[in-house]
Amino acid sequence: MRTLTLGYSPCPNDTFIFYALVHGKIPLDRLSFEERLDDVETLNRLALRAELDITKISFHAFAHLRDNYALLRSGSAIGKGCGPLVVAKEEVALTDLHLKKIAIPGELTTAFLLLRLFDPRIRHVVSMPFHQIMRSVCDGSADAGLIIHESRFTYQDFGIRKIIDLGDWWERSTGYPIPLGGIIIKRTLGMELSSLVEEKIRESIRYARRHPEEPREYIRTHAQELDDAVICQHIALYVNDYSLDIGTDGEQAIRLLFSEAERKGLIPHSRQDIF
Repeated sequence: MRTLTLGYSPCPNDTFIFYALVHGKIPLDRLSFEERLDDVETLNRLALRAELDITKISFHAFAHLRDNYALLRSGSAIGKGCGPLVVAKEEVALTDLHLKKIAIPGELTTAFLLLRLFDPRIRHVVSMPFHQIMRSVCDGSADAGLIIHESRFTYQDFGIRKIIDLGDWWERSTGYPIPLGGIIIKRTLGMELSSLVEEKIRESIRYARRHPEEPREYIRTHAQELDDAVICQHIALYVNDYSLDIGTDGEQAIRLLFSEAERKGLIPHSRQDIF
């Protein structure tokens, strides 16, 4: 039996994807997984220290890890209409955004990379857990907030407004879906094991789709602040055909994200391919 450490977030899309894998609902072919659930920025930092064999990762963080980790084709969060938003209490001109104090969900998140691609002048940021960002905008401790995950469904409940949808900006600018996060595996584990894990994640997604009620309690346990309607919206948006396989346009979107960020000096250059 080979045991691998596996990191993913408590967000509904990840707990939906990995439910069958970590609960023995599919054949694992002599593999077992020791899971760790943490917010994505914590997982990004753990991967920088090479502490996990397999982990969910922001594509921004993966750009710094290509020498040691390879991307799996399954399990990614890529899509359309699912990008991060910048929100504020009052209207903010996009030309003035760089003058504002912006709460962000972490400097290694893809959301922050997109924000810097949109306006490289932005520097005045403060990092915090993503679920605290809207409160910080409401209480005035930040002028604006960069929100991700289910916050895009609930921000209006806080009486704040959308300044820009960075996913929409990316899609209109490039014609590609927005690559938010993926699943990476240590290159030292080898291609054969990587391919096996990739297929097991794919089988786990298919199991959850065939039995959508079965993982619901597990999902709720890790997303207690969400009602069922928001959970369903979250899964429907972030678990899609790109989650089964990133596809040609998903792959091209990642490569373009990296090349643009390299060109602007926002990430290091790497000779290593993404796979």
